[in-house]
Amino acid sequence: MNVLPEKMDLPLWSRGLLAVLAAQFLSAMADNALLFGALALLKNLHYPEWSAPLLQEFFVAAYILLAPFAGPLADALPKGRVMLLANGLKLGGALGMCLGLNPFLAYGLVGVGAATYSPAKYGILSELTSSDRLVKANGLMEGSTIAAILIGALAGGTLADWSVPGTLVLVALCYALAAGANLLIPRLAPAHVLERVSLKAILGDFRQVLGTLWRMPDTRFSIVGTSLFWGAGSTMRFLLVAWVPVALGIMNNRMPAYLNALVAVGIVVGAALAARFVTLEKVNRAMPAGVLIGVAVCLLAGTGNLVVALAIMLAIGGFGGFFVVPLNALLQERGHNTVGAGHAIAVQNLGENLAMLTMIGAYTLALRAGAPVTTIAAGFGLAMALAMIVLWRVRVRHARVAGKSAEAVQTV
Repeated sequence: MNVLPEKMDLPLWSRGLLAVLAAQFLSAMADNALLFGALALLKNLHYPEWSAPLLQEFFVAAYILLAPFAGPLADALPKGRVMLLANGLKLGGALGMCLGLNPFLAYGLVGVGAATYSPAKYGILSELTSSDRLVKANGLMEGSTIAAILIGALAGGTLADWSVPGTLVLVALCYALAAGANLLIPRLAPAHVLERVSLKAILGDFRQVLGTLWRMPDTRFSIVGTSLFWGAGSTMRFLLVAWVPVALGIMNNRMPAYLNALVAVGIVVGAALAARFVTLEKVNRAMPAGVLIGVAVCLLAGTGNLVVALAIMLAIGGFGGFFVVPLNALLQERGHNTVGAGHAIAVQNLGENLAMLTMIGAYTLALRAGAPVTTIAAGFGLAMALAMIVLWRVRVRHARVAGKSAEAVQTV
């Protein structure tokens, strides 16, 4: 089943990796600016408050529906070309929103592009550089992504207060520039070409890959951990939109964007620390940071002070970057050596977006039921911390069992 692609050993600052980083930066910046532009558009069109999280559900649904197909596509074609196609779809969604297409449908089209893009953007790292540089390459990828989130959130929130149509046009331009950067990415052989191109074959291949990754402790751990992280992160974005007016008394579009941007700054710092202190062999060092994310959210729920809120959001970002970068690298390395990195990332996307769908859905229901947003935030943080503690305990228990098994084999 497995056909490994040709593998390059490019230095971290080579033209090929810089093209990947540039394309990712522009695309992620546009994604984040578009979110705040779309939220402002819903406000201008007088949609109800609870419809804002529903916007993200259209985006997430694309990831879930396309999960069996995005991985095979990323591994069956040169990943740079897949990224080009994906940015073209994002561009189409942004232009559709500019031209008056239903914002939920237009944002769903952007979700289709994002679902296609993700396995390729992460999977290509394991093909362009060596395994000993992979954590650092992921650190650069996360750093560029978070810098894009920072700038995109700031720009989107600020520009949306100025002109929603202008924001959407600038987003479309960024997607076009990202597509241009995709053309500079080295073209490698496909990683895993399907023998038969049919719906049954693709679904069967995905089911086999899903089973393979779930049976492997390292990949299962990575998928569950990153799913918790990104599910929580997506929910926090919308929680902040409702929490800021209630807790801080600030009514504009900018402040939720600024708080999200501060998380991005923290993730850059956390990603850099992870690249320095965490290796694939010592990935468990990332787990305390995962627990502290939930603790910090609980603290945020109880504050009404802007300065304290800014400090907490920065800390949440730092814990998040330290937690998620090593887990991403672990999945890419194990996935590249078994089912193909693109397939592995597609399965990861399925887990992450199921978590997003569930968490955002629960948040939306709580909001519609009239639960105070501060109570929702506190409960959300507590649930996150407990989930990370359970994951950590399971990981440690498995390592202990694996160690005893290895000792028994050596004794025999």
